Amino acid sequence: MKYILDENSRLPAYLQLYMLVRDDIIKGVYPHNSKLPSKRTISSDVGISTITVEHAYALLCDEGYVEAKERSGYFVIFTTDSGFVSPSPKNISYNASHHHSSSNIDFPFSVLAKTMRSVISNLGEGILDRSPNSGCIELREAIRIYLAQSRGIIADIDQIIIGSGSEHLYTLLIELLGRNLSYAIESPSYKQIEKVYMSASIKLKKLPLGIDGIESEALQKCNADILHISPYRSYPSGVTATASKKHEYLTWAETNNRYIIEDDFESEFSVSKKNVETLFSHSKKENVIYMNTFSMTVSPSFRVGYVILPRHLAEAYKKKLGFYSCTVPTYIQFVLAELIKNGDFERHINKVRRIKRKEPELRR
Repeated sequence: MKYILDENSRLPAYLQLYMLVRDDIIKGVYPHNSKLPSKRTISSDVGISTITVEHAYALLCDEGYVEAKERSGYFVIFTTDSGFVSPSPKNISYNASHHHSSSNIDFPFSVLAKTMRSVISNLGEGILDRSPNSGCIELREAIRIYLAQSRGIIADIDQIIIGSGSEHLYTLLIELLGRNLSYAIESPSYKQIEKVYMSASIKLKKLPLGIDGIESEALQKCNADILHISPYRSYPSGVTATASKKHEYLTWAETNNRYIIEDDFESEFSVSKKNVETLFSHSKKENVIYMNTFSMTVSPSFRVGYVILPRHLAEAYKKKLGFYSCTVPTYIQFVLAELIKNGDFERHINKVRRIKRKEPELRR
């Protein structure tokens, strides 16, 4: 397979190669269990160093598309098969205290304090203004740009809703999607998720986790309307969904107008050399709702989270729930917007990721 890289692209060569090979794996050019071309072959054909190819292949391993076999090469493990031939083990062990806090490095208080003072100085009494119902435009725009550049998530600010933490956002999504629908969650899962759904008196299904995500057989039999998952690292199990499993989730959601709620908690701190791919960015049906918070990346005391809705749901939200006031103070929103715009937010994340790469016991 002859790959051509764009010399004018802002993306480094190894990342371009990664994306090209990944797409071919998904399309079946390299089927399950097949061997990828050797690093030397790709290096010679494309005109890049073997180190560049090695970096691209390492990313494919990180994402769960291929695996390296010593002295044999790289073999495709991604599959569109639901995996019933070899189901995931039913019992998984986990350490709740370990996985709930992947980052022990607090956001630098001096930077936070400086930004807070700057916002007060620049905006003055403006910090007392009422926030738009969906959140301040400044914060939503900062989030939009950051996610487009770092996660490949393309959305308009009208699709972004700001709220005071995940529990509040879960409640809004229930009101938007409907209490008459059935919801499925991972088992085990974050207890607050189950409590919110149970308090809303909706039909709740618990789907057992295997080592690579929800067990395929349970997912296939599940007739829920909504699937709520944490594909990067489910709490408290620490289970990370493989690339094949993510494809399985999307395939499941394509039938019967189903939706996926992608809770992307903690994914910023992945030790991979590239940011974790999201289901939202891969969805072709606009049926994935993306959500995240600033609890781990900045501070849990801020109580700030956000959801990104598919365009048609954003319109429905505006008509049905647009009257709800934003539950996050304007001042806090401006502080977060400034942290993202001036680069302090990303610098902190990159610092944590560098430190985590040096700690083998925390690596996925």
